[in-house]
Amino acid sequence: MDVLELVKKRRSIRKYSSKQISHEAMVKILEAGTYAPNAGGGQRSYLVGIRDEKIVRRIGRLNFLPFDRSKLLGGHVSDEQPSVIDDSRIEDGFYGAPAVVVLFGQADFPFSVADAFCSAENMVLMATDMGLGSCIISRGEETFITDEGKALLKEWKVPSNYICRAFVILGYIDGEYPKGKPRRPGRVMLVE
Repeated sequence: MDVLELVKKRRSIRKYSSKQISHEAMVKILEAGTYAPNAGGGQRSYLVGIRDEKIVRRIGRLNFLPFDRSKLLGGHVSDEQPSVIDDSRIEDGFYGAPAVVVLFGQADFPFSVADAFCSAENMVLMATDMGLGSCIISRGEETFITDEGKALLKEWKVPSNYICRAFVILGYIDGEYPKGKPRRPGRVMLVE
């Protein structure tokens, strides 16, 4: 598939079937994440891929705990793929996805957020190309502040100076593939 066509096809998926992605798919998606642009070529990101659905649900719950709807600035996201902003009944920050990649960066490195989101973009494009659904999820820093979250970091041997910057949830889409939103005009200027 042409790269621009792939970019235009990608959607943020928030409705997943319970079917787990394969080990091979996860490995390929993680590999795509390691080839993302990164500040100074330092390759500082630390990626943890998880296919154990019980652990994914646990982290999705931890991700949702600090969510405060009263502080929302955004409006409606999607009827086809509702977010936690759209539906107050959603209490899983990972929307029931059966797999997730947790992206960590050095806490004291000023470009670790950018590095993580470059990796995340590579992974969602790889997932789209493989026919899988995906969505980039924030609230990484807040997810692991509890004792339960800290225990997971220790179990995964995440270096102590690393912090979660983002998540990429993965799975098979439940329902129809969503339509794309039209691009808002006036967002691009070309100076020649």
